[in-house]
Amino acid sequence: MSDLERDPSPDGIGRRRFLGYVMAAPTLATAAKLSVAPSAHGAVTPQPTDFLDLNDMMTVAALPTSHLITVQVHTDGTVSFALPRAEVGQGITTSSAMLIAEELDVPLERVRVTLADARPELVFNQLTGGSNTTIATYTPIRVAAAIARLRLLAAAASELGVRASDLTLRDGIVRAPGHDGLDIGRLATAAASTRTEEVRVGLKPRQDFAVIGTARNRVDALAAVTGRKVFAMDLQVPDALPTMVCRAPTLNGTVRSVANLAQVAAMPGVTDVVPVSTGVAVRARTFGQCIDAVRALEVSWRPGSAEGKSDESVIADLRRAELPIGALPLTPTVDERFTFHFRSNSALETNCAVADVRGGRAEIWSSLKSPIVARQKIAARLGLPLHAVTVHVTEGGGSFGRRLFFDAALEAAEISQKMGKPVKLMWHRADDSRQGRTHPMALSRVRASYLGSSVLRFTQVHTSVATDLGHGLGEIITAMAASLPVGDSAFSQVFFQLSQTMPYEFGVSNRLLNETDKSFNTGSMRNVYSPDMTCARELVVDKLAARMHKDPYQLRRASLRTDRARAVLDKVAEVGSWGRRLPAGVAQGIAFHDEYRAVSAVLVELDCRPETVGRQIRDAVTGPRVTKAVVAVDVGLPVNPRGLEAQMMGCLMDGIALALTSSLHLRDGHFLEASWDNYFYTRQWNTPPDLQIIVMPPTSDEPGGAGELGVAASMAAVACAYARATGTMPTTFPINHGTLSFEPKPAVPPIPQSPTDGLDHVR
Repeated sequence: MSDLERDPSPDGIGRRRFLGYVMAAPTLATAAKLSVAPSAHGAVTPQPTDFLDLNDMMTVAALPTSHLITVQVHTDGTVSFALPRAEVGQGITTSSAMLIAEELDVPLERVRVTLADARPELVFNQLTGGSNTTIATYTPIRVAAAIARLRLLAAAASELGVRASDLTLRDGIVRAPGHDGLDIGRLATAAASTRTEEVRVGLKPRQDFAVIGTARNRVDALAAVTGRKVFAMDLQVPDALPTMVCRAPTLNGTVRSVANLAQVAAMPGVTDVVPVSTGVAVRARTFGQCIDAVRALEVSWRPGSAEGKSDESVIADLRRAELPIGALPLTPTVDERFTFHFRSNSALETNCAVADVRGGRAEIWSSLKSPIVARQKIAARLGLPLHAVTVHVTEGGGSFGRRLFFDAALEAAEISQKMGKPVKLMWHRADDSRQGRTHPMALSRVRASYLGSSVLRFTQVHTSVATDLGHGLGEIITAMAASLPVGDSAFSQVFFQLSQTMPYEFGVSNRLLNETDKSFNTGSMRNVYSPDMTCARELVVDKLAARMHKDPYQLRRASLRTDRARAVLDKVAEVGSWGRRLPAGVAQGIAFHDEYRAVSAVLVELDCRPETVGRQIRDAVTGPRVTKAVVAVDVGLPVNPRGLEAQMMGCLMDGIALALTSSLHLRDGHFLEASWDNYFYTRQWNTPPDLQIIVMPPTSDEPGGAGELGVAASMAAVACAYARATGTMPTTFPINHGTLSFEPKPAVPPIPQSPTDGLDHVR
């Protein structure tokens, strides 16, 4: 790489040196200037993702503007960094603070990481997704902090009249023999520059790390458990009153007319009622008054985008859209088709935003993973110049891909403009389930041919309801398309091919994607295509093992392409006591998944005995129960192992839910689920009492992707355990989807009961 060189220092460590900047500022401000080239990670048979995967593409797209992200040292001795990513519970503010504390040699508690407002000059450097944050920011943050350290030592040397080589910087204090220590705050002004200067600096070698790689509690843990963390709905923006929207009973229906607008506007506490593009907006003194007003509205609705569609009709459409898989081979073959139903993409914090659109300007507050694109779309919707729109990124209560979209921010801006007043918009929980983003329904057909103990060909054809990628990732793909081997293929094709890998040496392997039907509000839920693809693949691997009379673990182990992959698989098999005797109806499942320069394996034990499946807890009949889980991950270099463990716990819970319980039922153009009491995400009774997360020792000097890593293998391991416990391979997910175990709540306003009412029904 042209801007890197080896450090010729006599200690022989050979550290790379990086180019960065000291920025013109009153106190010390530094930044990095970097470029990288993706490198292949050795495997027996290279695949395209060995050379360039989705994460590489995102990292390369972000690097040209890395110098615009600065680390600043203040006179009070604190260090600040405005992170151009969204913190939604994944712990990136903590890991970013750890990088700064390491290179700058300051206590972690002195580092203040905030979230940057939308900055269009960052281009592709302000998008949170694809487990990319730590990968993309790992070196730029460290370089900026290392330059700050260099400048502070130079300023101290000048003040003390000693050589910089005689100084030490530890815990934010610069010391020299025979002198009192100098706090970095005292040096912040002297170390600053009146003009921007290029600087070369070396980074600490891994053997000297004191912070990176050590288990640290989250920097915001106390605020979180004491309720002091500030989310969008906690903000006290002057005159921003609670606001909610009355939405159609069917997906994306629009307002035809409102019969009682004036009467509802006169209800207690209500200040405004206006029709908007997504329904009828109500602003009131309290959210309770908003709900009362929404329920009182008498609205006539136009048809929605999925009018008349149901689970069955969408599956039939997907079958018709399925790409040909080729002629049946002459050798023995496993040929299976799997169905994955719609799943809700709602987070713990419902969709929400604060907006103040008045006087030819707009100011928005929301948890946004793609704030630059959000700002552009909001400006276009409002008819305002881009410079008149300010977008603030708040912390979010979960995301899992949901907050890549900015539906609430866009809606709040429209409402505020129409009312001419600030609004604090919150979606009802039912809005999230019934009108929000969903993980697309999909079919995945897998055909594997084999002879003796060898797999000759492995083909997977994935057919899905269209995945909406219009949230920023699409823009990156467009910008990079000229240099990609897939040319001008659609966004989804690029995303699919650069995120999916065949980890096994299974002869000729290929995967195909076809997407259809854009009538649904879809999103790239956590791990995107990987849970469905991996679940289908791993079930077929188990079936191949049975056909070949091989142990499922041993077949995987013999077929995996890399030593890293075998190591995590071996670890879960060892720790989980693979193959141990279990009662009838209880079985183990094991699965593997790799992505974004990281690998993972999961072993679970699943209890499917009738007395477990039929057990009642709080008047609800439970299903199969995961009693034990072992997760092993190798992310190269784990920045914060404790945070990584928490990520993997969350991934496991997602995987259990996707395999067993959580889905949306589509009927007559609307989803039946309306809250988490009937959307069955993993409950406490299905959280394994025996859970071990194993973070493998570092296998690289740089981190790989982690945020989505454990979902796919977790889902697949549970599915494989179910097949072994029951003797029947599941082909529909989640496994309980066929049983509607709840009475659907009415829509708000209610769904028409009479066939003659139709969509013109007025409540």
